[in-house]
Amino acid sequence: MKGKKLLAVLAATAMSVALIAGCGSEREGATTGAQETETTAAVAAAEETADTAEAAPAESAGFEDGATIGVSLPWLGTQNWKEAETMFKEQLEAAGYNPIIQAADQKVPQQQQQIESMIENGAKVIVVGPIDGTQLGAVLEQAKDAGIYVIGYDRLLENTTGVDGVVQFGSVKTGELQAQALLDGLAKEKGEGPYNIELFGGGPADPNAPNFFKGAMSVLQPKIDDGTLTVVSGQVDFTQCATADWDNSKAQARMDSLLSGFYSDKEIHGVLSPNDGIARAIITSCENAGQDIPVVSGLDAENESVEWVWSGRQYSTVAKPTDALVAKTVEIINSLKDGNGMPATDVTADNGVMEVPIYELPPVVVTKDNAKEVFANDPSRMELLK
Repeated sequence: MKGKKLLAVLAATAMSVALIAGCGSEREGATTGAQETETTAAVAAAEETADTAEAAPAESAGFEDGATIGVSLPWLGTQNWKEAETMFKEQLEAAGYNPIIQAADQKVPQQQQQIESMIENGAKVIVVGPIDGTQLGAVLEQAKDAGIYVIGYDRLLENTTGVDGVVQFGSVKTGELQAQALLDGLAKEKGEGPYNIELFGGGPADPNAPNFFKGAMSVLQPKIDDGTLTVVSGQVDFTQCATADWDNSKAQARMDSLLSGFYSDKEIHGVLSPNDGIARAIITSCENAGQDIPVVSGLDAENESVEWVWSGRQYSTVAKPTDALVAKTVEIINSLKDGNGMPATDVTADNGVMEVPIYELPPVVVTKDNAKEVFANDPSRMELLK
């Protein structure tokens, strides 16, 4: 950019010099010094202009009221994604946009096709909650080439430059909260250790799942090392503990296998669970095996699990309020519409090819002790605490 601007100015300067020289040889001596001075000044001005152009951030052109906004969700199989569908529609329409909201039923080709359709329908922004954060690079680059902003929702978009930012709750922090709740629950509910535990992870295609596990293990590993916790099965790697597709039935089948294989003569005291659906599957498996209910963590504050936490069946969950996550996303879309670009953030994540700006919200652990405080402004969940 700088070189092109400099060449353009020098060419204009050379033309000016030629015109001045053509005015007559009698003025040649008088004008030579002036020409050199003008040329030097022009070069300096060109360099200054090029430097300024390089330093200045690109400004968003903004877009019109009533613009089309695409929202691509992975599926509607859990409460948080159903809430996202409803809340995006409500909040985007209230802000004056024309939303196109689709869910891909956990099928990557279907999500790719839906995003392509949003591009063809003139979306100005596409919000993407990916099924697999590594499989959308080509279609996201297509959106970028069309001048469309792409915002990741709840999950990182990986191995692509076709992303402008991601809105999510802190995934490593979520895992830390889950693990600490497990430790607190063991001390409260199961007396003194050592404790027998098992570990579950989420879907390996979800980039949040390894981070949940990583955060949890940063808290649990020291307790495993000092003997406070024993993972009786020995399965402590994410690849061993992951639950394909976040499928509750697969989690329950694995828990059945663990109990029959390792706990025929032992009590299981606690289980790290990555979300509420899997937590309920784990608890059901333990009940079916005649075990006392272990201390089990969770995530998403699903209605059924909120009831289970309140009744004492599930020890904890982690709340990630969908309305807050959607509202933050719409706030960013409003900034883009007004021509202010992506808001500033100090948090980034390496997606494999670039550092992606992350707009991170804080998750909150929920137990019976603090449930009414956490949900004080959530009438629907407060109704469950009776």
